[in-house]
This record gives sequence, structure tokens and C-alpha cells, in this order.
Amino acid sequence: MALSGPATTRPSAWRVVWWFGFVSLAADMVYEGARSMYGPVLAALGASAVLVGAVTGAGDAMALVLRLVFGPVADRTGRYWTLTIVGYGLTAVCVPLLFLAPRLGSAGLAFAVTLILLERLGKAVRSPSKSALLAHVAGAVGRGRGFGVHKALDQVGAFAGPLLVAAVVAGATLWAGMAVLAIPGAITMVLLLTLRRRVPDPSVYDPSSSPSLDAAEAPTRGWWAEAVGAGLPGDFFRYAVAASLTTGALVTFGIIGYHLTVEGIVPVAAVPLVYAAAMAVEAVAALLVGWVYDRTGAAVLLVVPVLVALVPALALGPTLATVVVGVVVWGFAHGVQDSTIKAVVADLVEAPRRATAYGVFAGIQGLLAIVGGAGAGWLYERSLAALVVVVAISQLLALALLLQTFRRTARRSRAG
Repeated sequence: MALSGPATTRPSAWRVVWWFGFVSLAADMVYEGARSMYGPVLAALGASAVLVGAVTGAGDAMALVLRLVFGPVADRTGRYWTLTIVGYGLTAVCVPLLFLAPRLGSAGLAFAVTLILLERLGKAVRSPSKSALLAHVAGAVGRGRGFGVHKALDQVGAFAGPLLVAAVVAGATLWAGMAVLAIPGAITMVLLLTLRRRVPDPSVYDPSSSPSLDAAEAPTRGWWAEAVGAGLPGDFFRYAVAASLTTGALVTFGIIGYHLTVEGIVPVAAVPLVYAAAMAVEAVAALLVGWVYDRTGAAVLLVVPVLVALVPALALGPTLATVVVGVVVWGFAHGVQDSTIKAVVADLVEAPRRATAYGVFAGIQGLLAIVGGAGAGWLYERSLAALVVVVAISQLLALALLLQTFRRTARRSRAG
């Protein structure tokens, strides 16, 4: 990578963190705006409920599991910016093109399914590289705060996108709601390309970073070994499994929304508002826990299994009051999972292999999320009490693994 010039001519590390955050804000307006309407979009094109579930579930799995591929690709080639730009580009282009689906007749449904899956592929392509780039810059300001601010801005987009789409759909058509997302998509790409020009090598901000590896200096392990994380520290895998247990056990909002609807707790039209409120809580959680993380260390993350264990009993409760409390807890846990938890990965893995580590981390998360999502839905239909117990047991295991990992890293740090 080429350096971005003398330190006096570079933007400050905080400015770059905020810039990355604004990129994610605009991109999340595109993705979350569309995601809030994927069900109606596919239904309008003739999809069954089974197909809607299969497409959205497969898309979320792709977005996580395929990072096992693109993390090692980034570290072996050094093309972090290229993969980041391509990934965001897929989101910025594919979502607005859903506007064309009803104009394609019988091919419209297949066209829409393809675009939705390509958009999720874009998430897999960009995420390991973007996280590795951000980890460099956040190293100069405190990784907890850096990832927290980024996630908070990301959640502003997740909150604003569905509201924008809802407003357009209310005044025009469903398809106009998809087309308007071309605007934040274009803003995403302009911001990203400008940031790439201003900061071609974010590693210059990282006080703990060694010079980036050229492709010729990449590890000599085989690709498959790289994809499954050969050579990564044992503490990283211990931590990844613990964090993924919290991800897999955190019931999806789809189940919460289903519960709100079938139990008649709120009108169907109010479910997106509940989701938007959860996105707002996520933003606050990311900022708060990121700030605490930089002052107290990783021990603050021990609260996550406790929060996850509380969610089923509250968010799937019989009254609106308990559900609201549960959604707040759900949003808080989700915000920490998607922000500060990633900061620990950067502390456990050296810079030249961070994209690989983020890919492996997301792959483990994806596998357990699939198991957890299916298992939670199955248990919900049979016994809410059983769901509460199973989630609690899984979080005791997650807590034990986190404690073991943090104690080991603390001892190693003292020995060093």
C-alpha cells in the first residue's frame, strides 16, 4: 500500500472514524430500508411465505459465512480498499434496481431474488476488509470508542432507512420506495471513494501495526487453511465461539415481530416502529459500551450473555410492557455484538491477518446464527419455557468461555 503522506497533511484519526461511520450510515439506509420491505416486495411478485423465508435466511447466511472466503482474499492480496468498494457498490446498485422487477413480467421474481442475494454477497465481500481498515484507525483513538462510534452512525442509517421507505411508499408505490434508495447509495460511493483518495493506507494511524504485507509476502499456507483460520491464536477461537454463542442465542427480530403479530400485542403497522426503536437502542449501546471498554477493558463484555439470556422471557412475554423492556434489552445486546465485540478481535490478532480473523469470526457467527434461529423458532412453537432454559444454558457456556479467554489474555499481558 502507498502511504497517505506526512502526518500533518492527513485527516485526524477521529475524522476518518467518523467518515467510515457516515459511509455505513448511508449504506445502511439502503440495506435496512430495503430489508424492512423485502417481505412485501417478494409477496407482490408472487412469492410464497416459504420462499420469502428461504431467500432472506439464505441472504443473511451468505453475508456471514462467505466472509470465510473474502477475509483471507483480502489478507493474501492486500486489496482491502478494492474489496470494500466492490462490496458497497453491490449494495448501492442492487437495491434500487428492485424498481425494475415488476416491469419484467414472469421473470420479475427471479430477478428480485437474485438482486437480494447479490446485495448480501456485497456485505460478505466488504465486511472483513472494512473492519480491518477501521481497526487500524480505531487503534489511534481507542478501539472500543472507534468501533462504537462507527456502529452508532451505522444504526442511525438503520433507523432512517425504513422511515424514508415508509414515507415514500405511503405517498407513492412500493417500487418507488426501492428507487429512492439510489440516493443514499450514490452518497455511499461518493463518500467511500473520497475517503479512499484521502487515506489510501489507514495502517499509518495504528501505533501497534507493522508494515502491511505485500501480496508477495503473504503467508504460504494453502487457501483452505487460511479460510478456516490456521495459525490464528487459540484465544481468538475461544473468544469467537463464546461471542457466536451469544449471537446464535439472541432471538431474531423476525421471531419477536411474529410474536407481536400473532399474539395481537401491537397492530401489524406498528411492528416497523418497534424495530426502529430497537435500532436507536443499538446506537446508544454501541457508544456507551465502546467508551466503557476503552476504560475498563474487555470485562465489560461479560454483560452480553446476561442480556441475551433475559431476552426470550421478556421480548416474547404476554404484555406490551414486558415486550418493550425485552426489545430494549435485545437492542442493547445487538448493539454490543455488532460493535465493541469486534474490537476484541483486533486486540487478539496481529494486523496482517485481521481480515482473515474477521472472516473466520463471522463464519462461526453465521453457522451458530443459522442453528440458533431455526432452533429458537422450533422451540417457540412448542414451549416458551424450554426456549428460555436452552438460551440460559447456552449463555452460561458463553460466559465461561469469555471468562477463560479474558483471564488468559490478562495473564499473558502481565507476563509480557
